Amino acid sequence: MPNYPSYVTRELAFDAIIKKGDTGAKVRRVQEWLSIGGFATTIDGGFGNATEKCVKTFQQSKGIAATGKVNQQTWSALIQPLDKALQPINFPATVTLADAILRVAKQHLAQHPIEVGGDNCGPWVRVYVGGNQGPEWRWCAGFVTFVMKQACMLLNRPMPIPGSVSCDSLAYQAKQAGLFVKGAHLANGNVPWPALGVAQIFLVRQTATDWVHTGLSFAGSGPVFSTIEGNTNDDGSSNGYEVCQRTRSMESKDFIRFQV
Repeated sequence: MPNYPSYVTRELAFDAIIKKGDTGAKVRRVQEWLSIGGFATTIDGGFGNATEKCVKTFQQSKGIAATGKVNQQTWSALIQPLDKALQPINFPATVTLADAILRVAKQHLAQHPIEVGGDNCGPWVRVYVGGNQGPEWRWCAGFVTFVMKQACMLLNRPMPIPGSVSCDSLAYQAKQAGLFVKGAHLANGNVPWPALGVAQIFLVRQTATDWVHTGLSFAGSGPVFSTIEGNTNDDGSSNGYEVCQRTRSMESKDFIRFQV
């Protein structure tokens, strides 16, 4: 596995058995992953009867001895979605950066990252925004940046832009690097979709200098394109709760390509 930063490895780490009567962040993480896995309980940091029951039910669903205690085996099963999203990918020697980024994004999408425990909260959000969480941490740009970093680590090559948790910063970085493409140039045919590569970053433009949502785009054709984006939902909200795949129109969009 790549050498991920501490705020990522902290989400995967198991230190000791977690059981009824325990309190604190380690219990909250158990409750978060139980809820993400469909065994929802209150995320309050207190390992009581309800959490113990959910742990036992989860263990039974995974063929693990239903002790109600979270040992290494149970913890590994709880965090399996994140572990799978972070696994290396065997890229062919000829893979482009855009294709590698898209493959990593699809690997995350397959694990259905979602918020849990509050607005812009939970382990997936913390991974995407440097260990932070909370209402102010809209994480669409963080998702894009993390996927880029993961792909670049796997390819052992530099980032095309530094990345950010801010849509406006992504746009500024792309302009500085000569990678920013106005949506109008695609709409009028001055820039064809193939010139953007297999995948790119899209930005939802509010004004000429303000972008309010972002994600990865691919399979552009005429006035529409496909996306994999975080902090959204099926309605396309810019402050949703999940990573999902959507189809978007060209209207009010700009783009960042991964190569000149």
